[in-house]
Amino acid sequence: MKRHNQNIQQFGLPSSAKAGIMIVNMETHKVDEHDISKPHRDNHCQLMLAVNGKFKLNIDFENVEFTAPALLTVFPEQVHYIKEAKNQKGWMISFDPSLASKEVLQLLENKINNPFLLQSESNFCQQLIILLDLIEKVQLENTNNYTQKSIHSLLNALLNLIAGELVSTLSYDKSKENRSVIIKETFIKLTKEHFKTWKQPAQYASALSISVAHLNDTVKSLTGSSVSVHIQEASIMEAKRLLYFTDNNVKEIAYQVGYDEPVYFGKLFKKITNLTPLEFRKKFRD
Repeated sequence: MKRHNQNIQQFGLPSSAKAGIMIVNMETHKVDEHDISKPHRDNHCQLMLAVNGKFKLNIDFENVEFTAPALLTVFPEQVHYIKEAKNQKGWMISFDPSLASKEVLQLLENKINNPFLLQSESNFCQQLIILLDLIEKVQLENTNNYTQKSIHSLLNALLNLIAGELVSTLSYDKSKENRSVIIKETFIKLTKEHFKTWKQPAQYASALSISVAHLNDTVKSLTGSSVSVHIQEASIMEAKRLLYFTDNNVKEIAYQVGYDEPVYFGKLFKKITNLTPLEFRKKFRD
């Protein structure tokens, strides 16, 4: 099966591709530019602002349904596709993560709910519409050498606007609880980066300069799951993606996600998903 792992340069808009950003209007978007109706994953971030319509999507094998207005985010390597969209109006913007602040991207990944529902008449929603409309217009004109810089600046204005809204609506206490949240979010980030080689909680605790007990207590109190479970789930999520997008056998995939014993990997996969690896592949791909 051919893997749909497209990058921005394949979207068919040279001026936008050079800027590392592409925005499409959902009312005029052509499927053959980037077929979002088929499961795929990308190496860039995506942000959708839906101002009208009803949507059914699937992100990392979980269904997401909502009615506009709403924001939706998809991060690199997440498997996603649109199952159904009715009367859609709005924009989808794709951008290279290197163009955005790491702090802002982490805030979006950790804090934004998918979908992030909006009030159509709110100042925040109207400001999003203004910015995305402006990015689209600047992208289409491409009149001089400063166009790319203009688009970069507008993208960061958009992301910072969203980050500011998220921060203003956070409900947790910005003292002791805030420290716990930081530990949990940093740990989750580390699992995504190191799940292939860091299988022991002690490795994460060391990176965070805290004890294993403190890490486990903090993570479990905020998520309901232990540190070991999160490490396993990060590995299994990547295994799901590989089962879908490659023809590698189970043994090869086990090695790719950091398990030297395919039998143990198979048991762990079934424990977490209630399916064997091959049953998962058949259900979601074949």
